[in-house]
Amino acid sequence: MNPSFSLQCTRSFCASLVVGCSIFFAPLIPHAAPVTVSVSVPGTSDPWLAGMPNGSTASGSDTAPLHSPIQVAGLNLELGSILTFGNATGGVSNGGGCPPACAAIDGAGFTSHSAGPQNGISNITAPISSLLGLFLDDAPPNLSAAAGALNFQTLGLDFLSLSPLLKQVFFIGDGETSAADTQQFIIPTGATRLFLGTMDGFGWFNNTGAINVDVTLLNAQIPNGIPEPGTLALLAIPMTGLHLARKRR
Repeated sequence: MNPSFSLQCTRSFCASLVVGCSIFFAPLIPHAAPVTVSVSVPGTSDPWLAGMPNGSTASGSDTAPLHSPIQVAGLNLELGSILTFGNATGGVSNGGGCPPACAAIDGAGFTSHSAGPQNGISNITAPISSLLGLFLDDAPPNLSAAAGALNFQTLGLDFLSLSPLLKQVFFIGDGETSAADTQQFIIPTGATRLFLGTMDGFGWFNNTGAINVDVTLLNAQIPNGIPEPGTLALLAIPMTGLHLARKRR
């Protein structure tokens, strides 16, 4: 046997074996089916109380937990990348009388939070009585500075996708463009909690009505995936090489 030829074959085999093993043992993260939960958001849900302990105050006269926004349960945000909102029904009013006198879920005229950023949560300019969202990590929001404010009077409401930051209040409305296209909301890195509230300038305590909406987690990933048959077939190639090398020797 030619020693140099034997060395080349051995190196080739080792390389293929390493590739095969790395493919087999690499962490595979296949996508799971979308997960949907239904949420009811009262008009009294003040986003600036999100993640704050009981007794906290915001927006002049609102207190936690009585006027806190709704934390969405049943979705593992750390395993997903995109949220959508659909089948929105109901409505709220900042002037009382809802129902039947409820504003559209996309809201009415634009307004901002009168107190500005508060409790470490950003300001926003959005249609009054519309559905809003907010991503937080595990830390209380008031322990760090607020993110910059989004102004949907200039951004518009017909975006196809939106990438809000942690602690940055964002507009959701009915979750669709005016052409009925489903809008996608990119989950920011580090987000572990999603809160839903409604838009007002101050004093959510006397708002009436509620918005019901389905929240769907897309591109959810399954950790510690099991190798698929195609991956096992790749692994079999270097193992066959090992058998042939032994036979040659």
